[in-house]
Amino acid sequence: MTLQGKGFMIWQIARCEGGNADAIANAAQAAGLTHVLIKIADGPYPYNKDKTTGRDLVPPVVQALRSKGIRVWGWHYVYGANPAGEAQIAVRRVQELGIEGYVIDAEVEYKQPGMDAAARRFMSDLRSALPNFPVALSSFRFPSYHPQLPWKDFLDKCDFNMPQVYWQAAHNAGAQLRRSVREFQALIPYRPVIPTGPVYKAGDWAPTPADVIEFMDTARALNLPSANYFEWYYGRTILKPVWDAIAAYSWPAYPTPPDITEQYITALNSHDANAVASLYSPQAVHITATQTVQGTDAIRNWFANFFSQVLPNATFSLTGSSGTGNSRHFTWEARSSNSAVRNGNDTFGLLNGKIAYHYSYFTITAT
Repeated sequence: MTLQGKGFMIWQIARCEGGNADAIANAAQAAGLTHVLIKIADGPYPYNKDKTTGRDLVPPVVQALRSKGIRVWGWHYVYGANPAGEAQIAVRRVQELGIEGYVIDAEVEYKQPGMDAAARRFMSDLRSALPNFPVALSSFRFPSYHPQLPWKDFLDKCDFNMPQVYWQAAHNAGAQLRRSVREFQALIPYRPVIPTGPVYKAGDWAPTPADVIEFMDTARALNLPSANYFEWYYGRTILKPVWDAIAAYSWPAYPTPPDITEQYITALNSHDANAVASLYSPQAVHITATQTVQGTDAIRNWFANFFSQVLPNATFSLTGSSGTGNSRHFTWEARSSNSAVRNGNDTFGLLNGKIAYHYSYFTITAT
């Protein structure tokens, strides 16, 4: 179950509205937030507990937000030195708090050599206990800047990707979000993006109201379902005009889903034959210049070969589309390390929103 609309991250509950759960819920409702993400763990330890009394500060905030119809997810900063312990506390906090989703915040520590094994151990333990629970990764905005991070080991077992698109020292929120989404679309595996923008100060820099409006406008133009901000305390106390701009921004909770042509290109960029096959009806026919296949199993096999042998690691882009109702015509391009398609020309016939007929024409040229 994905998130919709605007969300805010809470780091330290005691600094937010004086730690008053009802005040937090009222402020979230007044700002039109659909969800709040609270820090619930740090490394192998629980987080947002009173250091003097040991009282857990999270449950009353969860209850107060829920009473306003606001969804609550938890986030957890992980270091990788003790992946089994971190997975154990993650599972415990998810189960005892009754939250609706869990976010892994993995950053610089996971760029050290050998941390891919720690990521695999953490994700394996987490998913063994929470096989169907919504899980997201929160990390750097541009994977090209951080190739050492074990992206695939995390994302293989995640449902969503929440990149930290922090345009710190700049004011080009839209351009940075577009680049972040573009880079993650080319990453294997692709997971739906729910970006997090900055609401904090760094030296003399701070985001402006215009920045956050541009960020949300761009997210909606990219058909992203939601956007988050980090973090609550700065927004409510130090950057109140930025909070007010976010609060005033109208983001329908359930935007129009992307067209089937956009879904298809997104699935191609995931390089996941199952994701592509899921867009077809059970007895769909796929016709190319060399072959006709029928049924989702045959279509899945065709795309598996396409991704591994024909255009490995390619990036796909939609260049034009037309049609309504049960018919679509669209053009596309693709580029891999040593080949490209510049003349993709396809037609869909739809049945109950699924692809029932697909004619595809393209030629591959060396680059």
